[in-house]
Amino acid sequence: MTSPTFRMLMPLVSALMLVACAPNASSGFPTVTVEELKTAVDGGAYLLDVRTPAEFAEGHIASAVNLPLDEVEARADEVPADRPVYVICRSGNRSAQASTILNKANKDVRNVGGGMNDWSDAGYPVTR
Repeated sequence: MTSPTFRMLMPLVSALMLVACAPNASSGFPTVTVEELKTAVDGGAYLLDVRTPAEFAEGHIASAVNLPLDEVEARADEVPADRPVYVICRSGNRSAQASTILNKANKDVRNVGGGMNDWSDAGYPVTR
């Protein structure tokens, strides 16, 4: 048996859970899949890899430019402002942080969800 208070709060809790799991529309930038990235890269898109130099050396997308997350804010002026910038890391976490920084610097960014993990799992090429 459930209390009246519990029954009243359940719709609110359910709604909050849905919002917490939904993409963050207020982030100011989209998150794309590796499939979308592959199409963009094949078309010459600018790709920024925000992993460490050591991670980048272990394997990266051939056209990627390496700019570690801890340097993104200080070097944001090096990132193009005249075209979309795809941002990738290992899993999508650091790239989302970098995308937030770059979005605030008025860059047109797209975070790559799943990062290099998903890229490799999809069987796309990696350069070492």
